This record gives sequence, C-alpha cells and structure tokens, in this order.
Amino acid sequence: MRCLVTSARPYDQQSLSAANDGHHELVFVDTVLNADTAFIAQGYPALCPFVDDTLDAKTLETIARLGTKLLVLRSTGFNHVDIPVAEKQGITVMRVRDYSPYAVAEYAVGLMLTLNRHLHKAYNRVRDGNFLLDGLLGFDMHGKTVGIVGTGKIGAALARILHGMGCHLLGYDTVPNPTCQELGVAYVSLETLLAKSQIVSLHIPLFPETRHLMNAERLALMSEGAMLINTSRGPLIDTAALIAALKSRHLGALGLDVYEEEANLYFKNHCDDIICDDSFERLLTFPNVVITGHQAFFTREAMKTIADTTIQNLDDYSVGRDSPNLVSANRTAQ
Repeated sequence: MRCLVTSARPYDQQSLSAANDGHHELVFVDTVLNADTAFIAQGYPALCPFVDDTLDAKTLETIARLGTKLLVLRSTGFNHVDIPVAEKQGITVMRVRDYSPYAVAEYAVGLMLTLNRHLHKAYNRVRDGNFLLDGLLGFDMHGKTVGIVGTGKIGAALARILHGMGCHLLGYDTVPNPTCQELGVAYVSLETLLAKSQIVSLHIPLFPETRHLMNAERLALMSEGAMLINTSRGPLIDTAALIAALKSRHLGALGLDVYEEEANLYFKNHCDDIICDDSFERLLTFPNVVITGHQAFFTREAMKTIADTTIQNLDDYSVGRDSPNLVSANRTAQ
C-alpha cells in the first residue's frame, strides 16, 4: 500500500523502514500536515501522521477529496484528528493502541527527581566549577504522597515504580485499575487527591471534558509547595492559571514534557528564531520549572513498537482484517 509519512524525522524513517521490510511503499516527508499542506496527500490512499499534524475538518475534507482512505496514526492519542468528520468522509483511522507505558512512566519519575534534587541546577554548577550545595536541598521520595491522575497502563506503570520507592499512592480515574489497587493505590476524588498529594502526575487523554482539567480552582486545591508533572497532553493545564500559581509561590515545582500551545514549537529547531509565545517564555524564567520537548515516549523500545504496530495496521487494512487499533467517534483513548 502506498503511504505518505508526514512530519517524518530521521528516526521515524529508520524505525518504520526496518519494520516495513518492503511490505508497503512508504514515502517520507518532514512537512507538517494541516489544511495548508493537505495537497501533498494527492496519490496516497494512506497517510501516517504524527501528533504535531492537524487533521481538522478542512484538512480531512481535502485529503478525502484527493483519495485518502486511511490514517495510520503513529501515536496513541488521537485528539489531533476530528474523528466524526473522518468517519463522515469515509476515512478509516487507526492508531498505536499501546507502545511502552514504561517509557512515559519512567520519564515522569525522571522529572520528579530532577525537580526534587535540583539535578539540572547541579549539572550546570559543576560545569562552571561551583560545588556548593546551597539551594540544592531536596526531600526523600520515600513516604511522600503522590497522586496519579489517570491510572491506565501508564498510570499503573508509574504506580509500580513509586510503590517500589515507598511512596503513598492516591489515584483518580473513572474506573479503578485492579493492578493499582493491588499496589495499595487509594482511589479518591480529584479534589482530595490534589489536597493530599505532595506530587501530582497527570496521565489522562485529552477530550473536551478534560481540557483545562487543572484550572485556577484546582491548582489552588493543591497543597502549598506541591509539585505538578504533566507528560500527557498540554491542554490539560490552563497555562495562564499555571503561571499565576507559580508567581504566587503556591505551586512549588513544575515538570512539563508537553505544553498547551506546543504545536508551533515542538519537534522543530528554533535556535535562530525569536519565540513569540510569551507564556512559554515566562515559564522558562522560573527556577523551579523544567520543560522538555515531548520526548517522554522516545525510547528504542517504544519506537520499535510504534513502527511495528503502524505497519501491522497497514497490513490489516490492506487485507480487510479486524483490528483493535481502529478508532471511532464513540471510542475512548487509553
């Protein structure tokens, strides 16, 4: 099957080509797919977009008119695709249902430890010949209460790690995860979790009802000096409210691998550009904030699984085989 891989980086080409092994005709472009670039879909029955591509109504209508019948997303989330419009246009959408929950969970812990033990500051100090410990005092993770918002596969992987570190665990989800319950995760309301946790980590999908889940009111519910980690989706947090919570010193530390307006920033090199996102630039000024560029998923194991599943999705569609990776308008992301 002929498939155009958009927003493709060298590592995408390497992993997908290895998984494909000549089964399908893959064409790689680094162009971001959106309404302005949708014309590149001409001649491709299948497209393979990434999370920074925008598959809104206008884009979907254009690619459907050009003959595209299949979107094989190389991501678990599909909030960047207007699924009802895709169905209306007769476009099948498939995703990578699971890749490596460990990749994201381990990265979340990495952000926690970096902020807690000030590893980013210590690294820069030593490189400058400064070996003073002033300002680097952290706390034992052992015995602290961590709230996990969203206890699916990633949340459960995080719970296992934190359980091993001796943390007390609170969980919030619409349906409790038995694996988490066996680890001693106590399920409580979101309000209780925020009030009782020294660290809060977000692991839920982005839907209209979860957009700005962490708004001014909920940030105010967090305990004084608590840490907030987001490796899920940027719009889960209201950025303006977040900056206010940091300025007031109510929020003690912040680790972000995602950002509300990341579409115009992430997965690009802006070294020679002037970044005009004032909110993002303001976040960078806080000494208790660590921001990375949506790399929590980025491990060898995860990339291999993403590539293998993407090719499997192309295979399944080509032969008309049922797949658990099909996405429909009434389906909830994991």
